[in-house]
Amino acid sequence: MKICFLAPASVIHTVRWVNAMAQRNHDVHLLTMHGEDMDKFDDRVTIHLLKIRPPFGYYFNVMEAKRIIEKLKPDLLHTHYASGYGTLARLINYPPTLLSVWGSDVYLFPYESKSKEKTLRKNLSAVDHITSTSIDMKRQTELFVTRPIDVIPFGIETNRFRPKKTKVDDTIVIGTVRKLEPVYGIDILIKATGLLIQRLKEQSQTGIADQIRLKIVGKGPQQQELEKLAEEYHIRHMTEFTGQVPNDQVIDELNQMDIFAAFSRSESFGVAVLEASACELPVVVSDVGGLPEVVQHGETGFIHSLDDMDGMVASFIQLVSNQEKRQQMGEKGRSFVEQHYKWQENVSKMEETYHELVH
Repeated sequence: MKICFLAPASVIHTVRWVNAMAQRNHDVHLLTMHGEDMDKFDDRVTIHLLKIRPPFGYYFNVMEAKRIIEKLKPDLLHTHYASGYGTLARLINYPPTLLSVWGSDVYLFPYESKSKEKTLRKNLSAVDHITSTSIDMKRQTELFVTRPIDVIPFGIETNRFRPKKTKVDDTIVIGTVRKLEPVYGIDILIKATGLLIQRLKEQSQTGIADQIRLKIVGKGPQQQELEKLAEEYHIRHMTEFTGQVPNDQVIDELNQMDIFAAFSRSESFGVAVLEASACELPVVVSDVGGLPEVVQHGETGFIHSLDDMDGMVASFIQLVSNQEKRQQMGEKGRSFVEQHYKWQENVSKMEETYHELVH
């Protein structure tokens, strides 16, 4: 099958879907306005870089994109992201078009203005079919369009994301892998860790408090602000900002952690949490969006509302104080991922959707 993707090349989600289809011997082309970043495409993928950058490119690349697609004559166009690239897909109007919603395009974009909500509604109505990575995001998308939506998770390559006992010291590392942006709640994690240290010392558990480290993997506009916050909570000396790493190095970062945290203010799914669970890390997450779908409370981790700082700290205390509990939760987490979120099974489901659209 010849598949043409319309998506940002700079994002790992695009890289993984595109590469997966190329590896299954489809003829894969990617039309994009974003250059490649740290994660690499399979050599079999043909990339077509559209000339005009976003946001104007979502409108003014129509003729160029149409020429490329008319020449390629793909069996289908698979568009990722319902706002920007979804707008371009609507203007291209190539049948059949499959649209995958991602998150902020349906959770945030339509609430920025009435015109943006109208754009989203038009984009969702213009395509032949829609997929979502989570049940919660499907429900959110249904606020703007009335039609069937398939849920196809963005699963985990469990042969890659697996535990590797590489730690050689007795530190207890709480970590996260996220962009340093307000929506991902890194500030909440820093505050919770600071209060954790304070609470442990109040409980005469200074020995455990001294073992704790905080590892923040990612880059973003909030870094200076977050570093300052860590100083205010007296944990800057035990906090490591590692910067962004390629997806294939995330595994090594996760295996330096003992506990994974994700206190997002908005989250469509939670693939970073599943990657952590696949590496047998217990997880502590916010009760937001798709996150509760990927955590079994009390079994693979803990789920707390964003205003429940005391609950977050209490869960951290349980985990840092009990290595056996961390191990048991981590093992259950990996089993949960293997049962529900295997990447190749998700790829097969997407392939089935392609065949249904084409035939």
